[in-house]
Parts: sequence; structure tokens; C-alpha cells
Amino acid sequence: MRDGKNSVVRRRSSVYGLFRPLPAQNAFFGVILTAGLLVLPGGLPERAQAQTTPVPEVEVMAVTQKDVPVYSEWIGTTEGLVNATIRAQVTGYLSKQLYKEGATVKKGELMFEIDPRTFKAAMDQAEAQLAMAKARLGKTELDVKRYRPLAKESAISQQELDDAIQANLAAKAGVQAAEANVEQARLNLSFTRITSPVDGIAGSANAQIGDLVGPTQTGELTTVSTVDPIKVIFPISEQQYMSLAREIAKSGNRSESERARLDLLLSDGSVYPEKGTFSFAERQVDVKTGTIRIAVIFPNPGNLLRPGQYGRVRTAMDTKKGAIMVPQRAVMELQGNYQVAVVGPDNKVGIRPVKTGERVDNLWVISSGLEPGDRVIVEGIQKVKGGMQVNPKLMEPESRPQAPKKE
Repeated sequence: MRDGKNSVVRRRSSVYGLFRPLPAQNAFFGVILTAGLLVLPGGLPERAQAQTTPVPEVEVMAVTQKDVPVYSEWIGTTEGLVNATIRAQVTGYLSKQLYKEGATVKKGELMFEIDPRTFKAAMDQAEAQLAMAKARLGKTELDVKRYRPLAKESAISQQELDDAIQANLAAKAGVQAAEANVEQARLNLSFTRITSPVDGIAGSANAQIGDLVGPTQTGELTTVSTVDPIKVIFPISEQQYMSLAREIAKSGNRSESERARLDLLLSDGSVYPEKGTFSFAERQVDVKTGTIRIAVIFPNPGNLLRPGQYGRVRTAMDTKKGAIMVPQRAVMELQGNYQVAVVGPDNKVGIRPVKTGERVDNLWVISSGLEPGDRVIVEGIQKVKGGMQVNPKLMEPESRPQAPKKE
């Protein structure tokens, strides 16, 4: 019993010992312990913690609606309106090259010359043969005139007159043949002077001075291309052709200034300043590819465009009414699904799924998921998540490009 009381007394004294004043040498350690308890997690009130966390700043843009044309684009190749292949039409040795490669030449301008001496001699011979044929013709005509009255008087036989008449007809035919030979010789001589058949830009020469050229020797000498205006050829699908054909049919009834114009985007990304007009569609659809070739004519002042260049031809095929458009960088893609971060009236972020439509250069048409007036995050989207409080800063709307593309 005494041992029980003693144990109770010892426990009470140990409890009371916890509340005894600390000795002076332990006061410093008590202060440190108290400060440590205050900075432990959960030691500060929730409001104090919120005040120490900065609110992220983001740039937002208000969603607006606008009617935008929807464009279709095709990759095409430039070709000369006329590509004249220059060939030698007679066989001979090339003696002169009279044009500058890559320069502009005029129709009828002399470009090459073949040694003409052989052809000049052939023409002289043909002319001499023509003179002989005319002399024979003159003799047979005199014979016919002399034999007719003699045959009436029976001074000569009818057979002799008939022979004279037939000889005269043969002489006439001989003159015609000789004249044709002279014309052929003159034509061959003219072929030694090779001229440009069209206005255009001449290509590099494929034969050198002294080469034996001709229809079968070296093939083409060079090519002259008419490039102002220039033609752009591109293939389109059969379905696109039907839509384009209907649009062209509509524009055919309009005035020249109201007809549909096509744009050309060059390889450096710039837009060619001149507008193109539809020229023709190929005779048939290619059964292997299901496409048909289309030609568009573009003015080419200064010969800026050259045959063989690549470019993109585009034209408006439709108009989307009241399209909602946002910058492409505001759209997040996750496993084939698209989302945007929307800032609500309370400046809290909401992640909203959207459906995208056509791309409009640096903008994207949103077909569903957004309403006019919604504020979407354009800059700082990587540092936000749903339900987060943000500090939105309104940025100016980006310029709307004039050439939306139909995917």
C-alpha cells in the first residue's frame, strides 16, 4: 500500500516538473523551440500562406466572330506560256551564235547561223536547171506554133504535131519542177539562219561553234520561253475540280473586274503581287491518280517568274459565317484532342475541350467549345492548370490574314 502511494506521488511530481520555470541556462533553447514550432508546415494560417504565393500573370485574348473566306491551296509548277524548242532543220556546221544565253529575244531575231556555202551552191544549181527548163519550154512552144499550120496543110503528119504538143506539156512540167527545186534550195538556205519564233527568254545553247548540227545530229539547240504572262500548272482532285468548275462558271457571268482571282504563294513564303485567272482544264481526268491538271495565267512584268518554279495557288472556295478564331498557340493538343485554357469572370482558369476547323495562317477556326467574349490564354498557358487563380492581361488581337486555307 505504501509502495502504491509512493508511485502516485512520484508520477505527480514528474508532471509538475514539466511546468517548473526553466533555468536561466535553458531559456535560450526554449525560445528557439518556440520559433521552430511557428515555422513548421501548418504553423501559419491559410490566409497567410496564400499571401506568400504569387498569382501567375498570363496574356489573354477575347474571342470574336468574323466572316472569313475559306481558301483551297494546290502546289503547282510554272511553265512558259509558249516553250519553243529551237532545232536545226538542215544539216551543216554551226558557224555563229548570235544571242546571249538567258537574255530576252524578239520574234525573228537571229540566234544561230549554219555555214551557208553548201546551200548557196545548191540554190545556184537549182536556178540554172530552172533556166534550162524554161529554155526547153520556149523551144517546144515555138515548135507547136510552127507545126499547127503545117499540119492543116498536110505538110507534116498529125503525129508530128501531137509529139510537139506533148513535148511542150512536158517542158511546162519541167519548168514547174525546176521552180520547186529552186524554192526548196532557197528554203534550205534560209534554214541556215535560225531565228526565234516567239518573244521570250532564251535558254543555254546545247551546241558549240563548229558542231555538226541537223535534224538528227544534236537535237535541240536551245529553248525560248514566253514568260509574260506565265502559266502555272497544278493537279487537283476530281471533287475539288467540281467545286472549282462551279466557281469559275459563276465568275464567267461577271464582269472582268469581278471575276475570281487566284493568288500565288512563292517558295520564299511571299505572296506574288499579280493575280491569276483560270486558263483551261486538261481534256480528261487521269485515271491513275484521279486528278486533273489546271492551268492559271499570271502576268509576269519584269520576268520575275521563270519556268520550273514551284508555288502554291490558292483561291476562295467558301465563306465561313461568324467564325470563331483563336491563335494556334492558344490551342493545346493531347492525344488527338484539342483544348484551350479559358479565364472566367473570377479570373480562374478553366480547361475547355474544343473542336477545330480550318487553319487560317497563324489562327485556328474553332467550330465548337467557345463563345464570343470568352477570354483564352495565349501566353503563359504552360504554367496554369484548371481552377488556378491568374492575373490576366488583355493583348491586342492578331491581324487576321486574308487567306484561310481549307484542309
